[in-house]
Amino acid sequence: MNLRIEPIGLALAVIYAFACWGARQVSLDQFYLPAGIRVAAVLLCPPRLWPYLILGEYAYFAQLRYPMVDKYGTAWVIFASAFLMPIVALIVHLHRKMIAATTNVWLISVAASSAVAISLLNRSFSQFLWPTPPDNAFVATVARYAAGDFIGILTVAPLALLWVRRRSESDWAAGFLKPTGMALGLMMLLGVSAAFLPADSATARTSLQVLMALPAIALTCILGWRGAAIAVPVLNLIIGLTTPKPYPSSFDPHAFTTQLIMAITGVALLVLGSRITYYYHHYKIRDDGEKNAIKLARNSHVASEMGLRERALDLRKIGDGMDISLNEVVNWLKLQGHHEIAGGLLHTAVVHSRQFRAQTSMVYPTALDHLGLYVALQAGGVREAWELTHRVTRPRLEGDPCQLSIGLQLAAYRAMTDAVALLLETESGQIQVRARCGRFGRYRGIVVTVALLDAAYALSETTMSMAIERLAGRALAYGGVVQCRRNRVRMVLLEMPRTAPHDAAHSSPVEYVKTTDRGSSQALT
Repeated sequence: MNLRIEPIGLALAVIYAFACWGARQVSLDQFYLPAGIRVAAVLLCPPRLWPYLILGEYAYFAQLRYPMVDKYGTAWVIFASAFLMPIVALIVHLHRKMIAATTNVWLISVAASSAVAISLLNRSFSQFLWPTPPDNAFVATVARYAAGDFIGILTVAPLALLWVRRRSESDWAAGFLKPTGMALGLMMLLGVSAAFLPADSATARTSLQVLMALPAIALTCILGWRGAAIAVPVLNLIIGLTTPKPYPSSFDPHAFTTQLIMAITGVALLVLGSRITYYYHHYKIRDDGEKNAIKLARNSHVASEMGLRERALDLRKIGDGMDISLNEVVNWLKLQGHHEIAGGLLHTAVVHSRQFRAQTSMVYPTALDHLGLYVALQAGGVREAWELTHRVTRPRLEGDPCQLSIGLQLAAYRAMTDAVALLLETESGQIQVRARCGRFGRYRGIVVTVALLDAAYALSETTMSMAIERLAGRALAYGGVVQCRRNRVRMVLLEMPRTAPHDAAHSSPVEYVKTTDRGSSQALT
């Protein structure tokens, strides 16, 4: 048959057989851990090793049921032992498409299908192959066996799945140990307290066992699927191990009722944890996408500004060369005795040189690199352009912009000039510009307000929509926002404290900045 025997497979078969044997020693029909070991082994091992799991189960059943041959017959021992692991492997194989999904709710389907199928097979083999069929009702026995198997699967299989997916997220251990330790410690305390209660205190014992669900719920809400995958097995394990068991087939109705309640609670917690993890993944993907988009927008703005900076420096070099050439011409005219022509030419050269440099500074404010945003606004060409309109009052500038990164200062500069240009184009009346730099908690930033001086005059809807469209990009790139209210356009730009002069620091949500309608001076301190 061209079969290759692998030593790791034989070792796996031995380990599986011993695991089932050990789990059987602490199990009851209403709390059957070998069923959980069976499903967990199939989940942990790749399909190529499943034949060795079947071999290990045959070995386990051989030592367990060989002494029963005389009582129940050889046919029952063989057939009742041959089909359980293959059926579970088939069920898991049929769920392979669901296993690839984001949520882990499929585990409940695997547990329920395996528990029902195995219980039906066991009871059917007993009914048809025992020399004397059992007297108890078929349906009731199947239901009790299925409940015990289902509880056993929920006790072991989530831990196996948690181990399989331990590397699916890089930050799975972040904030994991402290809430897990506290929840498990509280659950164990309640479980041990319930176990030491007198036998006649069934109500008090049940109450303490039900209270163990509260830490499990809290852990699920905190950690999502991983919290449920730890809390539900521990919850079932504590209740199962503290159930009185004089012999394996004994039945405790009070404990069984509590186990059913905890099984339903466990299913609810696994579903809840899966949904929490599912939506957390979607939120994280969207949040990472937003951060990447903001980072790309910020880098794009900085790159475009650096291109403008190089262009401005080239224009300054051209201007310096023109000034030198004109000075040489003026000096030559003076030597030739043409003083009047030389004076006129010098005056014209000075005027045009000043205008050329003003226009160059509007391409890129080189003064901002060395002296900061406020100096670039007051000494550059933009200030002269504002004065020529006779509509822009002297800017009110507060704080130290040099504490901010160059990228943020450039974004604020462009946003401010664009906002003024927009109001000059679409509105009438005097315009006032205000800016304040400061910090809020860990965040540094600037609040810019461009408003009509007449507070009774409100901006038009067209102006507001155009302001949002033109200015929001730069603000969002630095974790800020653009607001249009009444007669003003307010812009907030934020960044984390920088560690390098040109560090594009990580920005915060704009909710951290408490702006008010009374002005930007109250936004940052």
